[in-house]
Amino acid sequence: MLKYNIVAGLGVALAVVGATDALAQDEMRDTIIHAGHLIAAPGEERVRQQVSIIVRGDEIVAIEDGFIEAIDADLVDLSDQWVMPGFIDAHVHITNQAGPARRMSAFTEGPADRAIDGVMYAGRTLRAGFTTVQDVGGDIEAVRALRDGIEAGDIVGPRMRIAGGSVTPTGGHGDVNGWAVHVLRSNGSPYACNGPDDCARAVRQLVQEGADVIKITATGGVMSSTGAGVEQQFFDEELAAIVEAAHMMGRRVTAHAHGVTGINSFLRAGGDSIEHGTYLDDESIRLFRRNDAVLVPTVMAGVWVAGQADAGWMTPFQEAKARAVGPQMVDMVRRAHEGGITIAFGTDSGVSAHGDNAQEFGLYVQAGMTEMEAIATATTVGAMHVGLEDEIGRIAPGFAADIIAVDGDPLADIDELLDVDFVMARGVVHKNE
Repeated sequence: MLKYNIVAGLGVALAVVGATDALAQDEMRDTIIHAGHLIAAPGEERVRQQVSIIVRGDEIVAIEDGFIEAIDADLVDLSDQWVMPGFIDAHVHITNQAGPARRMSAFTEGPADRAIDGVMYAGRTLRAGFTTVQDVGGDIEAVRALRDGIEAGDIVGPRMRIAGGSVTPTGGHGDVNGWAVHVLRSNGSPYACNGPDDCARAVRQLVQEGADVIKITATGGVMSSTGAGVEQQFFDEELAAIVEAAHMMGRRVTAHAHGVTGINSFLRAGGDSIEHGTYLDDESIRLFRRNDAVLVPTVMAGVWVAGQADAGWMTPFQEAKARAVGPQMVDMVRRAHEGGITIAFGTDSGVSAHGDNAQEFGLYVQAGMTEMEAIATATTVGAMHVGLEDEIGRIAPGFAADIIAVDGDPLADIDELLDVDFVMARGVVHKNE
């Protein structure tokens, strides 16, 4: 067995400038992970056997063949396990979860309540192997506090990118619906907008308030209590203004979109990605490919709402849309995959339960992806989608030490990912069973 001595720094020593830097490095204790099977860059590299991953602080500093003996370093033995980068879920609502009480809680709870709930859901998500999430529709104060608390190390949870509230037309999917008129008038979304200028204002307001990405509701949605359907709800001029304003302020724009009219109009306006994409068509596929746009399918959400349509707690409008939309989504992913669309992993967790995120992988395989392609959607491809491709999504020197492991081969059985046994996020072990 090879030996690794942190004092000597054999194989992984960094350049040292000055005695102070040398002392700091000597005092820093590394972690060595023995990985039996390593999927370092899903979809891009072969599986490597019996390697050692050297972690210093929150960063991977080296990968070496063979099992290096740890001297003056901590050892994590994953020599019988399958090791991968931490997963990325690009569509969550981390501060809430759908159910019979959810509609009323919008009026009985405030940002502090949602942030506290978010701490619980963030922990569940991390322990399921998801070390990065993109929250695309939550109270800006709650998700901003949660994001910053995790970044500071005060809260246990996945790295977060946030959108805050959705830019929506007045009365659209991201606005308040289904209540008495006086409730609607006093509780409307601050990001509801009408006309190009007002929609640009909503984008700028979200950037000012801390949004990393802009999320819009380009079509109607299932869980809004309105009979406005699931087709286009913004005028083309409004979509163009939103995209232009966001890009001018350095933000990508993603669109909730079920109906094909909204999907195609948003892509023609230069939008960066589509969430859901239920009724995409051949023209949609052409526009996706022309724009290098990304699809985030959220198939789990479709399966979940369809299964809840008869549970008795949805409003009649929600029930009707759940029955119509939910069953379409597996076939949609099949058509998108066959059409060559770039697909990034997203679950819409907060509709379905937090911590169950990995069920999405099996639905992708059901839709025709290989197991490796499915894993890539939540790693190498997902990192590109959220704009962090130089930091996460692969196990390589210089990348964040976001590392997970499972007991069985996920390339033979994707359901192995439903039971993640080891989770390291930014160099800290949060689960090791």
